[in-house]
Amino acid sequence: MKLAFIIDPIHKLDPSHDTSVAMMEAACVLGHEVWITQASQLSVVDSTAWAHLQRVEIIPVEFVEGGYKAANPWYKLSDKTNICLETMDAVFMRTDPPVNDVYLYATYILDYIDQSKTLVINSPKGIRDANEKMYALQFTEAIPETIVSADKHLIRQFVEKKGAAILKPLGNKAGEGILFLDKSDRNFNSIVELSTNIGRVPVMVQTFLPEAKQGDKRIILLDGEPVGALNRLSAPGEFRNNMAAGGTVAQTEITPREREICNQLAKTLQESGLIFVGIDVIGGYLTEVNVTSPTGIREIDRFSHTNLGQKVIQWVEGATKNS
Repeated sequence: MKLAFIIDPIHKLDPSHDTSVAMMEAACVLGHEVWITQASQLSVVDSTAWAHLQRVEIIPVEFVEGGYKAANPWYKLSDKTNICLETMDAVFMRTDPPVNDVYLYATYILDYIDQSKTLVINSPKGIRDANEKMYALQFTEAIPETIVSADKHLIRQFVEKKGAAILKPLGNKAGEGILFLDKSDRNFNSIVELSTNIGRVPVMVQTFLPEAKQGDKRIILLDGEPVGALNRLSAPGEFRNNMAAGGTVAQTEITPREREICNQLAKTLQESGLIFVGIDVIGGYLTEVNVTSPTGIREIDRFSHTNLGQKVIQWVEGATKNS
């Protein structure tokens, strides 16, 4: 197969952590051609999507006690070539959020790939439709009590009813801008005003789940099926469990309740063309659905002695063979 990955600049990626690198490494090991580009290198010519691509060879990381060791350098690149993306068997959209204008315009360009010829993971339309905070709201039996609003008075009423809540900006990533709301906080009004740009921008406010102290579980789904999980634990003095906020990771298992949540999501994710997804679960409640560039498979592999990168590529082999 020929696979294209739309990623952030490769020299900025951490091969011992990054999920895109794990997938590209797996594809190379399995004998496939791997090509990379960036969102800014996409074009539409004659109503077809093109990209300035570079072929890449990934040198596999070595597992050592406690983690991974990467070669230096850990990749080799060819010169850039302008190639029609429909000559690829699959294209992975793996640019990190935020989902800003540049990101959205890239998904519009990817719409001009004929998916009967080339599989796009995840679907450009699916990514646009699935705000990683808002998308979870449709699964009412899985989520904690939640509101979305820019109205300070409505937010205060919710927090006073619940005693405490978590405020999340709708467009941020990696825990950025997430705040703990306490009804007795003298800064309450200022916090909400700053987060909503004085009532102009809606935010998500969720019931605070005390179980967050036991961790925030990331579960990876492949075509709607859970294939692995890890638990993220907050750093000292921090309530956010995100790895980007200094959180640590631990081995975990997928509970029956969490499998039930995955079952609730599976059909909708498949219908949306959301093939590789990471969901976040706290205390048996779904809190987010991550569809842009979900991460975590290096850590899951380390704990579980799996190779989820190869599992993803093997799934693509089957999907493209049957298309």
